[in-house]
Amino acid sequence: MSRVSVRTRFLFCATFAVAATVMMAAKAKAQDAEPRSYSNAPVGLNFLIAGYAYTLGKTAFDPSLAIADAQFHSHTEAAAYVRSFDLFGKSAKFDVIVPYSAFSAHALVAGQLQEREMSGFGDPRFRVSINLFGAPALSAKEFANYKQDLIVGVSLQASAPLGQYDDTKLLNLGNNRWSFRPELGISKAWGPWILEIAPSVTFFTDDPDFFNGRKFAQAPMYLVRGSIIYNFESGAWLSLDGSYFTGLRTTVNGVKGDNEQENVRAGLTVALPIDRQNSVKLNASTGIYTRTGSEFSLVGIAWQYRWGAGY
Repeated sequence: MSRVSVRTRFLFCATFAVAATVMMAAKAKAQDAEPRSYSNAPVGLNFLIAGYAYTLGKTAFDPSLAIADAQFHSHTEAAAYVRSFDLFGKSAKFDVIVPYSAFSAHALVAGQLQEREMSGFGDPRFRVSINLFGAPALSAKEFANYKQDLIVGVSLQASAPLGQYDDTKLLNLGNNRWSFRPELGISKAWGPWILEIAPSVTFFTDDPDFFNGRKFAQAPMYLVRGSIIYNFESGAWLSLDGSYFTGLRTTVNGVKGDNEQENVRAGLTVALPIDRQNSVKLNASTGIYTRTGSEFSLVGIAWQYRWGAGY
């Protein structure tokens, strides 16, 4: 095997590793409480969520590399728990999500087919959010008279390195590192319409055991997401979603890669109540612009059960 082919194979897997990181994050968010993650809720309300997402996509490489037809797909199940609580008189939420995925990727590398398949748990994510303005902590009785106007909130999400990881493989479901994502959320209501905007930045710690002892570092990911939501009198709601992110340039053993990513996505979310405690959420999204990195489409479904706070 030539030095060029070894380097090309390494870059193929390393780029897929970056692509998988973004894709796994997007899939986890698909089962998250977003959009409407900064809406108010009675104190003491609990949500149990079970979801599934299917993802299909491709990854773009530097044209000078002998890599073609790089594609991947995955099936992801996720379980999540959310609880609302009172924090200094403001409404707040805590949530945790645990994903399990089956992931498959293949590409032609120097004319030869290269494949990678894996399944297992991804890194769990934990988040605390608080609405600083416009959403006081309310009991179920008080909440009956609440009407949203302008809400401003903040959140912090952390991803723990507990997912499946093998340092002899370049591509894994777990990331063997921590990540932290502070976010600002702004939600404004006009009658049944709600506009949400949420900029955030995700910071990553280094992975000191990346592929047989290499040190892997990654630049922050800068993300802005937005939603236009319509609430129906039946309790159903519809959301048009969009997001833009950039960053994620990697460094391996001190050598920076030319792989900064940029992506624009659009999606649709529909939530349908079944009864007072159960609802179903459907969502789909796709990439509409990709300068570098992964371009993928996602469809998902989630069941939600709520209890507590007088429900």
